[in-house]
Amino acid sequence: MSKARAAAPRSVHRCSTCGAEHPKWSGQCSACGEWNTLAEVRVAGAGSIASMAPTVAGAESAPVPITDLLDEPTTAVATGMAELDRVLGGGLVPGSVTLLGGEPGVGKSTVVLQLLAAQAGGGADCLYVTGEESAAQVAARAKRLGAVSGRLRLLAEASLPRILTVLADQRPSLCVVDSIQTMTDPASPSAPGSVTQVRDCANLLVQAAKTLGVTVVLVGHVTKEGSLAGPRVLEHVVDTVLNLDGDRQGELRVLRALKHRFGSTQEIGLLSMGPSGLESVADPSAHFLADRRRGLPGSVVLPALEGRRGILVEVQALANKRQLPHPRRSTQGLDGGRLELLMAVIQQQERLNTNDIDVYALVVGGVKVSEPAADLALCAAILSSYYGRPCPDDVVLCGEVGLGGELRRVSMMAQRLNEAARHGFRRALVPASSAVDHPEMEVVKVAHLCDALGDLGL
Repeated sequence: MSKARAAAPRSVHRCSTCGAEHPKWSGQCSACGEWNTLAEVRVAGAGSIASMAPTVAGAESAPVPITDLLDEPTTAVATGMAELDRVLGGGLVPGSVTLLGGEPGVGKSTVVLQLLAAQAGGGADCLYVTGEESAAQVAARAKRLGAVSGRLRLLAEASLPRILTVLADQRPSLCVVDSIQTMTDPASPSAPGSVTQVRDCANLLVQAAKTLGVTVVLVGHVTKEGSLAGPRVLEHVVDTVLNLDGDRQGELRVLRALKHRFGSTQEIGLLSMGPSGLESVADPSAHFLADRRRGLPGSVVLPALEGRRGILVEVQALANKRQLPHPRRSTQGLDGGRLELLMAVIQQQERLNTNDIDVYALVVGGVKVSEPAADLALCAAILSSYYGRPCPDDVVLCGEVGLGGELRRVSMMAQRLNEAARHGFRRALVPASSAVDHPEMEVVKVAHLCDALGDLGL
C-alpha cells in the first residue's frame, strides 16, 4: 500500500464572529445567524499527520494506566488573595489555564498584577506578558500598587512563537497573558483579535501549559453584551473561567467562577478597590449595612446567599402614586421582570391598585441579587414605602412568593439565619414550610404574603 499523501491546502469561508467554516460563501452564517461575516481563508490539508504533532517541547504522548496517575499532585497553590482562593477552592492548580474576563476598567490587570506579586513574594518565578501596555507602564502600576518583586519578569510581546519560546526556556511557575485578544500567530492569516487568532493562540497556550507544567492566566475582553469576546471554544479549552464584575465608579468588585474543573462554581469573592489595589472584604454583611438608617420606610434586610456564604443586604424601595396611565418600574441589582410579577401579586392579594404606582427598587451597595428568596423582602419594602410605615429594625425577611401569594421555602436557610444572628438580628420571617429553627432568633413561619405583611404591621 502506498503512503498517503498530504492533502493540498484548501479554501474555506470562515465566520469572523463564531469561527464556523462553510464550503462556500453565503450572506448569512448558518451557525450564529450573523450577516456578511464569512471570509475566504486558506487552511492546511488534513492528510498531513506531521501537521498535528505537538508544537511545544516536541513531546509525544502515550497511553498511561489510570492507576499510575492517582498519586499525581493536584493540590491547589494558594494565591495570596483570600477571596480569589475562596472562588478557586483553595488556589490555582499547577499546569492549569484560567481565563479572567470583565468590563474595561473593572480591575482585571490590577488583580493579575497583585496575584503575580503575591506569588513572586512567596519565592515563585513569574512572568507577565503584556500585549496592550508597554513594560514601563506595567512597572509604573506595579510600583503604585506595591507589587514589585525581583522574581516578577515583564515581557512586552504579542507574537505567540516568541512567548512560547520564553515559556519553554524559563519555565516560570505562573504566567499571565494580558490579553489573549492581542496575541498573534504569524501562521494564521487572520487579523489580531479575530476569532481564528484568539482560538488558535488559546489552543497553543493551553498545550504549552499542559506540556511544560506552567500555570497560565489569560485576561480576556468582553463584548457589549457582557459575554467573553472571541469564539465559544475559548471557554471550552481552559480549565477555569472567572468573571470580575462591578461598577467602575464604585469600590466593590464581585469575582465569580463561571466554570471550574477543579471545584465548585457556587462561591463568589468580594473585593474592594482602594488606592493600593483590590483588597478582600472580610465581612461583606457589615460592608453592605454600614450606612443603613434605622426606622426608614421602604428599607428591609434580606439574608441573601452567595455560594455557600450568607450575606446580609439592604433592599430599598420607593413607591409613589402618579396620574399618568403607565407606571414606571425601575430596578438596580434586582430582576425587573420579577418586580412586575410581584406587583401583580400585590394587586391581586392586597386588593391594591398598583397601576398608578411608580416603583423604584434597588439592592444597596452595588451587589446583584437574582434569587427568588428576595421576593418577600421586596414586597415588604414596596408596601412599607407606599404606606410610610417602617419595618421593625431587628427583623430579616426571606422567602419566595408564588403567584397565589403563598410563600415557598428557599435553600440553605440555616446559613442565612446564622449570618443574621451574628449581626444582632433577633427575628426572621420565613416560609412556613422551612424546617429550621435558631437558638438565638425568633423564627416566625408564615404561609402567605398577607400573613407576613400583617405581622410587620403593613
